[in-house]
Amino acid sequence: MLDFTSALYLGLEHSSGSLAPWERLTLGTPAILEEPPGTQETSRALAELVGCERGLFARSTLHLFWDVFGALAGRPVALYWDEGSYPVVRWGFERVVARGGPVRSFPHHSPEALARLLARAPRQGLRPVVVCDGWCPGCGALAPLDAYLEVVRAHGGLLILDDTQALGVFGMPGPGLPYGAGGGGSLRWYGIHGPDVLWCGSMAKALGVPMALMAGGARVVARYEERSETRMHCSPPSVADLHAAEHAVAINRRKGDALREALALRVAHFRGRLRRSGLASVGGRFPVQRIQLPRGVNPRAVHERLHRRGIRTVLQRSRCGPEVSVSFILTARHGAEELTHAVEALVEAVDGRQQRRTRHE
Repeated sequence: MLDFTSALYLGLEHSSGSLAPWERLTLGTPAILEEPPGTQETSRALAELVGCERGLFARSTLHLFWDVFGALAGRPVALYWDEGSYPVVRWGFERVVARGGPVRSFPHHSPEALARLLARAPRQGLRPVVVCDGWCPGCGALAPLDAYLEVVRAHGGLLILDDTQALGVFGMPGPGLPYGAGGGGSLRWYGIHGPDVLWCGSMAKALGVPMALMAGGARVVARYEERSETRMHCSPPSVADLHAAEHAVAINRRKGDALREALALRVAHFRGRLRRSGLASVGGRFPVQRIQLPRGVNPRAVHERLHRRGIRTVLQRSRCGPEVSVSFILTARHGAEELTHAVEALVEAVDGRQQRRTRHE
């Protein structure tokens, strides 16, 4: 089965044999009491990677957002969220809603709408907190973080960013580097930093490590650490996860830009084959490619036909639109022949030839 469902964009897998050894998976204590050796060094390295002063690990983004929004609940804040935000972050700010905090949404990737919303907000001494994702795989675009932050700063607010998709892919812009250098994510791409930005994200995609990081100014992170409930009551990331994070940081430093360049070539090859076949996709240079099917073609049928051909794809519902589509998630491990074969199979699945052939058989 040819797989286009994995979000391990750089192809990092971290087998147990490639990691530093460990004697036990957990210290048996909450993170608030004691963390495994190396935790501080690795979290510091990742915070620096994404452009922040300090970082803290969490078991997952669910744990992380539970704490972030739990700390905001009951405080004099008003929450504004981009309508394309990922569901996990919404689960987190439901804590604010449950405690009666004002929460409003604004149209996806629209700093103008956000500015109007904040300008009309009643003057009740509430600090605006704006929440968005760094990269949207639905419309294939980076959030206008610079414009969002300009609005946030005009009102003395805070920007909370879920940068899971962009971490390990985008970095500081540079000549000849389609994704930029370093893989530090959206803040690095825009050159944004400051105490009014809180970076959050999972490392489970490009970096291939199933744990999360929260990073920001030292004072903001210290307040989070002091009020965190999951660092007291939940299991911290395992020692194996921490060693995988160390490994990911080391690989990213050593050959991350080369892997990203390889990934960019795979994406360009795939999109080029699509164009020559009369098809197109949304996603630009990003490795999630959402196919724009001709009018009247059922995406579910295309998805099923591809599966019968031995090709796994994602049946994706866009968070920023109503449509369902077939998406291919590309990684640096895909070969050119695999991508060419996938596009050929897609063309057949779109016009239904595979279905007719199956019936004849």
